[in-house]
Amino acid sequence: MEKTNLLYEGKAKKIWETKDPDLLISEFKDDLTAFNGEKKSSEEGKGALNNKISTELFKLLNNKGIPTHFVEILDDNNMLHKRCEVILIEVIVRNIATGSLSKNLGIEDGKTLPFTLVEFDYKNDELGDPKLNDQHALILELVQYQDELDKIRRVAREINDILKPFFKTKGLNLVDFKLEFGYDKDRNIILIDEISPDNCRFWDINSGQKLDKDRFRQGLGGLKVAYEEVLNRILN
Repeated sequence: MEKTNLLYEGKAKKIWETKDPDLLISEFKDDLTAFNGEKKSSEEGKGALNNKISTELFKLLNNKGIPTHFVEILDDNNMLHKRCEVILIEVIVRNIATGSLSKNLGIEDGKTLPFTLVEFDYKNDELGDPKLNDQHALILELVQYQDELDKIRRVAREINDILKPFFKTKGLNLVDFKLEFGYDKDRNIILIDEISPDNCRFWDINSGQKLDKDRFRQGLGGLKVAYEEVLNRILN
């Protein structure tokens, strides 16, 4: 499958059209950004690692009955997937308090939450990705119906119920993660984008070591090694 026109370039990926109008190619970049693009860098090989990690996790979810846009991995940095209409809602699933949740609400960093928390953010860089409630999402017409929000929230929890125990068997706590959804050509809501250490937080169960993009956000170093460790654990 060959790339034709560049459809979109974001912080972490380029999206290319193909000769098939129903299929796109995501090219995973080595760029790193944090704090809404205020901190920027690059790490050679990061894009390939995210592509491979996302591939394995999309395969896992597909096999468990979660519909995704994934079709196949093409090479180190490129993934073939279905064309979807992006729903401009970032879905954050939290199992352990950290990051903005601790900062904004004063919940102790590292505290296990009494239940899985699902939050919505407006996918809008100019506004700083503000928090959304269901009424905001409907007023902004990000979806048409309350039932669609209910489905997104339900599927996000189902994904967590699959990934959390999976990573536990790999010696990792799935602290929190960000999901994106879209409409396929039949207007079904399916999982899109990626699932990788760029949008998930992984802590080693025994040491508490952070194996995700927080190593870049917090200036800890060793990001590529951490991403390689996540991939190795997934594969073994």
